[in-house]
Amino acid sequence: MLIRSISGVRGLVADDLTVPVAQIYARAVDDLLPAGEIVLGRDSRPSGAGLIVGISDELLALGRNVVECGIVPTPTVQFITEQLKAAGGIIVTASHNPIEWNGLKFVRADGTFFHSEQCARLFDHVDSGCDTIHIGDSGRRVICNDAVQKHVNHVLKLDCIDVSGIRDRKFKIVIDAVNGAGAEALPTVLVALGCQVIPLYCEPSGEFLRGTEPLPENLTALGTTVLEHQAAAGFAVDPDADRLAIVSEKGVPLGEENTLVLAVDGYWRTTGKPVPIVVNLSTTMALDKLADQYGTKVVRSAVGEINVVQLMQTLDAPLGGEGNGGVILKAAHLGRDSLVGVAMVLNRMAQSTEPLSELVASLPQFVMVKDKVSLEGVDVEKALATVKQAFPEADVNMVDGVKFTWNDRWVHLRKSNTEAIMRIYAEAETERAAKELVNQVKKLI
Repeated sequence: MLIRSISGVRGLVADDLTVPVAQIYARAVDDLLPAGEIVLGRDSRPSGAGLIVGISDELLALGRNVVECGIVPTPTVQFITEQLKAAGGIIVTASHNPIEWNGLKFVRADGTFFHSEQCARLFDHVDSGCDTIHIGDSGRRVICNDAVQKHVNHVLKLDCIDVSGIRDRKFKIVIDAVNGAGAEALPTVLVALGCQVIPLYCEPSGEFLRGTEPLPENLTALGTTVLEHQAAAGFAVDPDADRLAIVSEKGVPLGEENTLVLAVDGYWRTTGKPVPIVVNLSTTMALDKLADQYGTKVVRSAVGEINVVQLMQTLDAPLGGEGNGGVILKAAHLGRDSLVGVAMVLNRMAQSTEPLSELVASLPQFVMVKDKVSLEGVDVEKALATVKQAFPEADVNMVDGVKFTWNDRWVHLRKSNTEAIMRIYAEAETERAAKELVNQVKKLI
């Protein structure tokens, strides 16, 4: 069975996301999008080759012109879609899922992902049969071999990036692209920024030789390589290269939350404009403390990239992101982008003489703990009411589940959309305090 969400669809390629199924979704996208080109791209999973051909052939038969970008980062497809003023795009990727999975992400003309109501319409369209046949000429296929270079060139022109300052530092950087869609793009942007690049897992083979998510436990080889080469930092991405994680010069993973904190700190320093930042409810409160120092604020949305983006659009906010290593800069495009993240983190590194580990230590420090509890046989509403009674002194936010916030800690409870579980995230100044908060909530549920 395919898993559907505001992030698109994902499934096992052997059973669920077959070429005929992908073509049904392509027909639905063709019906729902306005006239114009559709941009296609994929991550490096071998199954993606057949899926992208099937989708492209289906769209061409329906009279659509398609722009094929090949194996490129998800944010590259978003950027190209917006730049070409295309009708939309389709990305074949299962993000951080294992290699036996694949998926589809759907892009609007403005380069953002389908909104929740558009996803609902798309899924209804698929379920209703979606057997519309267009009679007329076939569409035209355009191969876009320079999508990555166009994306990189755009990043180098961003006003908030001091390209000369970064180049002057000649940083030595190890890049771990997990043999995914960022295997060409990340080394390219690093070289363009004057870095000496040591590639690790930078073949777009789809052979994910470490865990697909750039979590600390999956970055052992990156840390070792950083130490071996005495590099200034190590960068790691997920298979579709929209998330960025960092390893310090000591070979120690900094945690994905610090990617956004570093990027934001550098942005506020460079621009001198302490604009508000939009993040989701589960993103680190280190940003709130940093915002206090700059005299600005953090605005929070429901969890999910498109929810952050929509709130950014509503507030006309230039900066946003998620604590999973997702940096969103409106001047680049409205989507998580590891190329932008790399440039912004290097920009912050170039503003200081101290090594990365000391730079991060100078920023507000918090520890996050993530857990979950089964909801089998649990009355969710009653459980949440019990938790609320236990924390009468906390600020309460119910935009997405329920979040309780104090000055130095918070806990966020969200019911999963795909499993019978409650996700419980907590953050505090120490790991012990965060775990105690999680355990307290679990006992109440």
